[in-house]
Order: sequence, then structure tokens, then C-alpha cells
Amino acid sequence: MSDLVPATGAVHWVGAGLSTGSGLAALCEHTDRVRLWHRTTERAAEALDRLGLTGRAEPRAYTLDALTAELAPGDVVVSMLPAPEHAALLSACVARRAHFACSSYVSDAVLEQVPAADAAGIVVLTEAGLDPGIDHLFAHSLVARAREAIGDDTAASYRLTSYCGGIPAVPNEFRYRFSWAPLGVLNALRSPARYVDDGTETVVDRPWEATREHIVVGGAGEETFEVYPNRDSVPFIEQYELPQAWKPRTFVRGTLRLDGWLRAWDTVFEELKAGDDARIAALARELAAAYPTTDTDRDRVVLAVSLEADADNVADVGRNGTAWSGSYLLDLEGDARESAMARCVSRPLALGVRHILDGSLPPGLSRAAETAARSEEWLRELADEGLEFTLRADG
Repeated sequence: MSDLVPATGAVHWVGAGLSTGSGLAALCEHTDRVRLWHRTTERAAEALDRLGLTGRAEPRAYTLDALTAELAPGDVVVSMLPAPEHAALLSACVARRAHFACSSYVSDAVLEQVPAADAAGIVVLTEAGLDPGIDHLFAHSLVARAREAIGDDTAASYRLTSYCGGIPAVPNEFRYRFSWAPLGVLNALRSPARYVDDGTETVVDRPWEATREHIVVGGAGEETFEVYPNRDSVPFIEQYELPQAWKPRTFVRGTLRLDGWLRAWDTVFEELKAGDDARIAALARELAAAYPTTDTDRDRVVLAVSLEADADNVADVGRNGTAWSGSYLLDLEGDARESAMARCVSRPLALGVRHILDGSLPPGLSRAAETAARSEEWLRELADEGLEFTLRADG
């Protein structure tokens, strides 16, 4: 590992789409060297005005060449661009020895550049948004509490579920409104999901066919949602530091939707089964036009993470407990100033950037949460900044 390149304090925030929110304003409170890069200078200036940041950040017209020309060693590039564009940005950061941050999962194209980034002494911060991001923080915190209660060497079984969704605050007949790339929503449903169900590793080619009812207990009581698995949950068993002596009954990370979503989307699923890429692209445009998120619509973000762990043999438990359960719930609605999704993605990402600025992240790859201790630190900081969530624990 090379020595960390000291941060200059300059932050290049690339993209001003639907997930750019008050996190950018929070960064402007910590450094006066923020530049917002968007399609044109005028569009960037309009976004700054919308966020109340005119005069506090500089608007720029984005091209990769234009950004690269302004990068200095120790600057920070924050990518709000689609995930396939991260690799090119990171490559420019490695060449210029600038740090990199995004809220997306680590892609293979990003991962293969990590050794070069490490050698250059720069931070590559990923998975620092909502999902992935805050969900990791919640999971690490719950696992650490359960480990303390039961013990790492005690044979135990557990059930961990992590479900997140951006949904309409006021349900419509379609049980959804499109607030990000509609084709991305449909293609995610066409990707197989791997998870643990009833103690068995399971793969489902059509995730919606594994949809089930999920009850969330919040401040207003119980509410029923529909959930389904997505991506590959299994690698996160190790990432969340679950003890090897514990065996999963259930381990799934997935998507949360309003009750009635499965039925409302029945005709969509029939189209997805056909697998015609051109038709799916056309369908995405049709659905986005029919069910858009308008300026008067309010979104809602629900992130529910829970863990239940039970010792297999009470006689082996000793002074530790026999069972532990806990859950985190984040349930926020957007308002006229900011969508819930923008707040939940941009706030943790901005917090991660501030940790790059203060030199507390090492060179190489980092995620929002690598350890339980770091997760607790981030959760305290997010709570102090007004991001509301609740923890319930028993055992």
C-alpha cells in the first residue's frame, strides 16, 4: 500500500440527477471548493439553484476530458453517473491521483483498477449510498450485537433479511412510479437472484416469482409489503462478518414493493418472459410515460433490515444468551425540497467523501461499512445530521 495522497479539499460532483440532494449541500458546508459537473453549464447552474447552492459551488459542463483537465492530485471525484461509466472516471482518477467515490456496487471493471489505485495512494469508495450503503451499516450493526449476545463459537442458526424500495408515498393503481432509469428497473427483474431459503442456497431466474408478503413494524403499527430477492446475496454472509459456527436458515437481500405490486405488474411480467430486448426497451419507455414521478408526486423510501439468531444447543451456550433478534427501519417520505431517495443516497455518500477529505480512509477499496465499529460511527453521524431511522433489539 502506498502513502495516502493528501486531500486538497476540491470535490468534483459529477451528475445532478434524481439522487443528487442535500448531501451536496452538506459537502458545501465542509469545503468551499465544490464543482458540480452536468450536461451543460446552464443545466448545472439550474441544479445548483434548485438545491439552494448558487454561489456555493461552481457549475461545469461535463465531458471526461474537461473533468480530467481540472483534476489535481488529492481532489475527490464523486460519480453520480450510471454504473457502467464509473470505470472510465476511475481510470482518470488513477492517472491524476485523485480520489474516487460512488454509491454503486463494485463492478468488475472498477475492481480490476483497485491495485493501481492503491499503488497511486488514492481512495476508491463504493457502496456508500442507500442500497448499497445504509443497508450495509444496519446489517453490520445487527450482526455485531447478535455476536456479542450469543458468541462466535456457539453453534447457532439465523435469519437475516434486508429489503429496500423506493415507492410512491401515495399508492397508485400500478403500485409504482418511475423515478430512475425505467429500463434499469425492468432489466433488474430479468437478472437471476441467489439467496438462502430454508437453509438451502437457492437461485431463481425470475426474481418476481419468489415474491412473498413481508410485514414491517413501524411507528404507525404493522404494514404489509411485497418483497423479492435480487442480485447475489450469498457473498454478503462473509462481508457482514457472520460467524462460521452459525448457519443461515434465511439470508436474503432484496427489493421491497407496495402490497398489490405483483398483481398490478402481471402484464409486465408476461412481456419480461418473452425476453425480446427491443420490446423491453420500448416497454420501459411506455411505462415511464404512463407512471412518471412528477413534481407534485412524493416518493417514499423504506429500508427494513432484521436479524434473528438462535443457539442450537442451550447447554453449550454458557453465559451467553440463547437467542437474539433485532431490526432497523428507515421509512422516509420526500417533500417539496427534496425526494426521499435523493436524501438517502446523497447523505451517506457525502459523509464518505468527508472521510476522504479528513484522511480517515486508507488507499484502495473501501465500502460504506467494512466493520461493525465503522458502521456504528457512520450511523451516529447520519443520525446527528437528521437522517431518521429506528433500532429495535431483543435479547
